[in-house]
Amino acid sequence: MIILQVNTRDNMNWEQLLSLKRHGDTNKRLRNEQDETRLGFDVDYDRIIFSPEFRSLQDKTQVVPLSSTDFVHTRLTHSLEVSVVARSLGRRVGVKVLEKHPYLKEVHGYKSNDFGAIVAAAALAHDIGNPPFGHSGEKAIGHFFKTGAGQQFKEQMTPKEYQDLCDFEGNANGFKVLTQDKLGSKGGLRLSYATLGAFTKYPKESLPVKPNSNIASKKYGFFQTEKSGFLDVASELGMKKQHDQNIQYSRHPLAFLVEAADDICYTIIDFEDGINLGLIEEDYALEYLINLVRNTINTEKYNTLSSTKERVSYLRALAISTLIEDAVTIFMANEKEILEGEFQVSILDKSKYQAQINDIIKLSVEKIYNADEVIDKEISGFEILNELLSRFILSVNNNFNNTPSSYDKLLLRLLPKEVDILNDSLYTRVMNVCYFISLFSDKKAVLTYKKIKGLAF
Repeated sequence: MIILQVNTRDNMNWEQLLSLKRHGDTNKRLRNEQDETRLGFDVDYDRIIFSPEFRSLQDKTQVVPLSSTDFVHTRLTHSLEVSVVARSLGRRVGVKVLEKHPYLKEVHGYKSNDFGAIVAAAALAHDIGNPPFGHSGEKAIGHFFKTGAGQQFKEQMTPKEYQDLCDFEGNANGFKVLTQDKLGSKGGLRLSYATLGAFTKYPKESLPVKPNSNIASKKYGFFQTEKSGFLDVASELGMKKQHDQNIQYSRHPLAFLVEAADDICYTIIDFEDGINLGLIEEDYALEYLINLVRNTINTEKYNTLSSTKERVSYLRALAISTLIEDAVTIFMANEKEILEGEFQVSILDKSKYQAQINDIIKLSVEKIYNADEVIDKEISGFEILNELLSRFILSVNNNFNNTPSSYDKLLLRLLPKEVDILNDSLYTRVMNVCYFISLFSDKKAVLTYKKIKGLAF
């Protein structure tokens, strides 16, 4: 007989989920005691945007490599645009949540803009942990450990530690960027726990790998090095635990809005890049966008637009606005289920425009993501990251074992002082090298590779 265990834990509640606490706080931060001219959630945004890790996104590939003939999005411009969409989503949801739960405003002093500020900050940081060369960079790091020289470490690590490396995840690396202690700075950027919760789209460990159909289990959200930090955040926010044996939680509700903002932007704006670069034929592409905004398009205005860029820009703005309104409606219709931890799909999976979205994504995969220049950069990225990982990890381990060569000593001088290369844990040492390399811009990765190969002169 199968006995089903019923989860009797309390559902999530907004008062906890909107926590202003930061790492190291000893006193509770109350919303109605905040300085309205510099709210704690606004500070999160500022700290992210001034961080060197965020700035490096200006030279990291979004999808299409940088073009010498036209503008294409980098990780930085993509992140800024996602943040703008996320702010709109958050504010509109905030208005409706406060109408539904007036005590949040009347007793605690929360405002609709608080929701927007949290989601905007989390969205601004959503790609901050992505390695060079787009998503292929994640695959390249994982490949090194699954089938490359990194296989040798499997028996010297726990299954979860090894899986962190084999399935290197930009989201988990981002949590590391935001929370890892730095020299003279405990708790990384010291963001509010509400923003960290909204940032964590996949609140689970690397194992088990996607044990169910829940969207929150699709990937993982923190490395073993940040496990205790994540548990502290989850506890403060009252996030709902899903399993007793493995660390897996329901999402912070606002993480759904961060994901929706990202989904909206990469669906529409990657498509726009493809059109402007000539990877997708104009007439063919415009038809797809018009299908999405057919009910809101001003035909008279549209017909006055003379260039491809003007037409695409107009349709892009309409499409984003249309999908924002739809996402807000979906979120509020499912708010109770979200707070119960039972909502298990992305917001756009419930969209009434899902067919049109899928058509656009399918065309983008065919014409953009598989374009020759994209594939060429991914191939180069694999070779570059494989070489960097191989050389730096070998030098770090030789140094730890007191057998460094003269070359190892030279290479180690490229590592910043804050990289812990003497940790007794092999996993921590190797992860620290991966972290160091993951923060390279595309250009820095290429230049460092050339140095190692003797091609820098």
